[in-house]
Amino acid sequence: MNFQTQTTKNQKQKIGQTAHFPNIRPRRLRISPQIRAMVRETNLAPNNLIYPLFVTHGRGVKTEISSMPGVYNLSPDMLAEEIHSVAELRIPAVLLFGIPAEKDPIGLENFADNGIIQQATRVIKETLPEMVVITDVCLCEYTDHGHCGILNVGGQNRPNLHLPEGYVLNDETLEILAKVAISHAKAGADIVAPSGMIDGMV
Repeated sequence: MNFQTQTTKNQKQKIGQTAHFPNIRPRRLRISPQIRAMVRETNLAPNNLIYPLFVTHGRGVKTEISSMPGVYNLSPDMLAEEIHSVAELRIPAVLLFGIPAEKDPIGLENFADNGIIQQATRVIKETLPEMVVITDVCLCEYTDHGHCGILNVGGQNRPNLHLPEGYVLNDETLEILAKVAISHAKAGADIVAPSGMIDGMV
C-alpha cells in the first residue's frame, strides 16, 4: 500500500467519524404546502385578530387619524356600522381606546359611568353581544400632564414629601386604575387590558 492510498483511507475514516447523519430531518415535513399546513404549530387567521377602535365624544364623528391612514376616531353612534363590518371580516374582538372630552390631573373620565369607553362598550354590546370587547386601562390619555399615573406635585403640600416633585405615585395610581377596570367591567367589557407602566397593576 503506497502512501497516497493510505492517506485517502485515513481521510475517509475521519469523514465517517465526524459527519453524522442528522437525527432530525425537518425537510420531510416541508415538502409540500399541504404537509406544511398539516403540521404547522402557528396559524394566523381573522379569528386570531383584535380590531382596534378609537372612540371619541360627539355625534356623526368619523375622522381619519393622520398618523394612521385608514384608521378613524369614531363617536359612539358610528360604532354599530363599524362593528357589523368587523364581524363580517370574522374578527371576534375589538380593543377600545378612548379620547376624553376633558383631561385633569387624575383622569376622572376614565372611570366615569358616562365616560367614552363606557358609552362605547354599551353600544357595542347592544349591537352585537357576542363581540368580545377589550378595553385599554391606562391614564395617560386622560391626564392633563400625559403621564400614566398621579403625580407627586404641590411643593411642600405634595402627597409624599419623601419623593421628588413630579414623581409618579405608584400606589395612589393603582387605586385609580382599579376604579377604571371595575368601571369598564360594569359597562360590559369582557377583558381589561392593563397598559400603564405601574408596579402591581397586573
